[in-house]
Amino acid sequence: MNDNATDFERVIGLDAHPDSFTAALLQGRTPAQAIVQRVFNKVCLSRLATWAQQHTHPQDLIVLEASGNSFQIVRRLAAIQRRALVLESAHLGKLKEAHANNDRISAVRIAKAYLAGTAKTVWVPDPVTQERRDWYHAHRKAVKRTTQMRARLKSYLSDNGVRLKKGTPLTEPEIAHKQLRQLKDWSPRQWQVIEGLLMELQHAEAQRQHWRRLIAQEVLNDPLLLSLVRLCGVRDLIAFAIGAIIGDIGRFAKPRSLVNFVGLTPAFDDSGEGCWRGGVAFHGRKDLRSLLVEAAQSILRSKEPLAKWGKKLMARKSSMKLAVAAVARKLAVAIWYLLHGRWTPLEELDERLVLKVGKVITHLGAKGLKATGKTRKTLREQAYQTLRHGRTYLLEPVRKFVPKPKPQTPAPAQA
Repeated sequence: MNDNATDFERVIGLDAHPDSFTAALLQGRTPAQAIVQRVFNKVCLSRLATWAQQHTHPQDLIVLEASGNSFQIVRRLAAIQRRALVLESAHLGKLKEAHANNDRISAVRIAKAYLAGTAKTVWVPDPVTQERRDWYHAHRKAVKRTTQMRARLKSYLSDNGVRLKKGTPLTEPEIAHKQLRQLKDWSPRQWQVIEGLLMELQHAEAQRQHWRRLIAQEVLNDPLLLSLVRLCGVRDLIAFAIGAIIGDIGRFAKPRSLVNFVGLTPAFDDSGEGCWRGGVAFHGRKDLRSLLVEAAQSILRSKEPLAKWGKKLMARKSSMKLAVAAVARKLAVAIWYLLHGRWTPLEELDERLVLKVGKVITHLGAKGLKATGKTRKTLREQAYQTLRHGRTYLLEPVRKFVPKPKPQTPAPAQA
């Protein structure tokens, strides 16, 4: 049974689609006791607010499966004082009947899964975090598209016996056309194929630069995101991804909760006579974990105290992957402390941090600088000022933050 079963009058399972939804109203505290009072089948989604005001109460709890528009539905219901939760789709998908399934059955199943307490609740991001996630996913898609088009162009050239030199600027139209023309005597049809591939590659690269520019500008304008750049191995793209994926750090009560969310806690199975211990690649947020692993690899190449600790661990365990995962876990803990305000004032900026700020400003490009209406020097000084007075967490392997003891009230004097 769900621990929060006393917090609502009824639970309403909502099976939502892009154009319609089906709702099942259940009365009861457990799946066995739940009675289906009424089912509304295939109601137009545009009537969601009107339907909720007519057939539900503020004391009811609406639950729905995670899908493309589930977060937007929760926000629409919240605007009319209706509580709604999003349940993880991975668990609900396993409950689907193999022989029969429709929207009515799904709506009832969603409600009973919540009453059983086995379905995990998905955090609904706030509007700013949602917009940042949209930016980040758009950037990742542009990067993927650029890589695909570059590979397709190189593959076509290789099929025609042409191998490009490393570093050939394919994304610069004039230089790319001139160099490719000189590589071979192309027929008109072959050159038309090459021109088409170059157009697609340059368009994808323009999109990638567009989102990269916006991300750099967002990091420079947000003191909290900029403070993450202070951590070794973290630049503007990783800092922005941390803000977009983690969102409200208040939902993680302790560092271990954030580490588990990212998926940097080793998996294990201690059942029966055997005990299996595995890696960190099978749970958590894969997107954020991969970025922290990249940052950890960068840390191990540096001369930071954490790098020395990681290299000693690698020598003792004879495992590069284990050391990288351990450093990434330390980095996740540092992020938790920094975002929670456990910070130390930064008196001066070292050479490495100055170089980072310069590269972030470089990602803005001419268009980004023009949009801000500021010069490089002005942006650089503002970033330095923010970092000096913002949050700082030194990435040391043995450092721990101990909560300050609360002042005790003196005991009353004995008579």
